[in-house]
Amino acid sequence: MKKLMMKGNEAIAESAIRAGCRLYFAYPITPQSEIAEYMARRLPEVGGVFLQTESEIATVNMVYGAACTGKRVMTSTSSPGFSLMQEGISYIAGAELPCVFVNVVRGGPGLGNIQPSQGDYFQAVKGGGHGDYRLIVLAPSTLQEAVDLTQLAFDLADRYRNPVLILADGMIGQMMEPVELPEMRDLSTLPDHSDWALRGARNREPHRIAAFNIDPVGLEKMNKRLQEKYRLIEASEQRWEEYRVDGAEYLMVGYGTIGRILKSVVDSLREEGIPAGLFRPVTLWPFPKRRLKELAKKVQLIFVVEMSSGQMVEDVQISVEGKVPVHFYGRMGGVVPTPEEILFAFKEVRKWK
Repeated sequence: MKKLMMKGNEAIAESAIRAGCRLYFAYPITPQSEIAEYMARRLPEVGGVFLQTESEIATVNMVYGAACTGKRVMTSTSSPGFSLMQEGISYIAGAELPCVFVNVVRGGPGLGNIQPSQGDYFQAVKGGGHGDYRLIVLAPSTLQEAVDLTQLAFDLADRYRNPVLILADGMIGQMMEPVELPEMRDLSTLPDHSDWALRGARNREPHRIAAFNIDPVGLEKMNKRLQEKYRLIEASEQRWEEYRVDGAEYLMVGYGTIGRILKSVVDSLREEGIPAGLFRPVTLWPFPKRRLKELAKKVQLIFVVEMSSGQMVEDVQISVEGKVPVHFYGRMGGVVPTPEEILFAFKEVRKWK
């Protein structure tokens, strides 16, 4: 298959189109605006619909309405925009509708800046909106993986009737790398969803989609059904990457852009005779805690690195159940740590552990 040099945002957009996405609504915000720009040009070429909305609140509600038809729909935004979408996302999760969100994370809090960050982890995996709901969260570390996970995102959304979030960052969105794009999906082979979708009720009983139940017992029953689905997702969809973990006594843990930086850190440590390895979560929810718990039994120390104040580190600590020390190093505000400073920070921890 031919490789193309593409920017990350554009690679995600093209992959979504090839996955069968024909409905896309968005409001521009840096550093993901190239997704909207690309969709504005490409979707009309394949018979799709692009609409620039007046706000992120309008966007998420258009996604809600479009998802009710059972067609593949997506939006993209960056951190402050994603915050504005939280109420609508909770409605979509409650209504059990398949759709895909892309958050190309920037520095925060507040307006912050347009530099890459991982400060939206809590919002993504703990539920930024109200109620007991979950998003499936996928975190690419390369542009090829971004392409592949975009395909997976639509498939998982359809399989579980649940919104899926691709959590990238400004670096993934703006960098360029060679990618292999999948073939265009035959739309006739996509899940039909005619058993619940709203497409007109001629010759059948009307369908009803709702994210509420006035009766508390009825609402609890709806919530229990959702929790059963989330338990199934946790059991079936944990994904991760391991790098040089055989014989490792020290385990680096990081996702997304940090995951690729940590590979070079591991290589440097190995060259010095220090047996280090990398565990990179690919699904941030469900967090791959089963495998991490197994690896924790074999190492002396876990070193978590994030472009945040340490949000994922909590899930690491929960996963290893106190069986091994967990240390953290992070940078905030859009600062991307260098391999050299991570090496220094790790060696200081190793020296005094």
